[in-house]
Amino acid sequence: MAEEIKSSGQAQQRQGDVVKGDFSTILVGVGTLLDSTLTPLSKIVAQTLDSLTVVAKQILDGVNSTLGGKK
Repeated sequence: MAEEIKSSGQAQQRQGDVVKGDFSTILVGVGTLLDSTLTPLSKIVAQTLDSLTVVAKQILDGVNSTLGGKK
């Protein structure tokens, strides 16, 4: 009888370990998916901001030369 109780306790512990293992596998999978999705998006955003910076500088240089020429 003591062996049955001991073995049933081990079975419950194994099931708990499986659930924890599955949950952590899901979390790792979701994290990997997010990382692989967000990394290219962050590169696109960085390139866009760099382009906007160049355009803004060109506009400001044009405005500066126009105003400087009228003085």
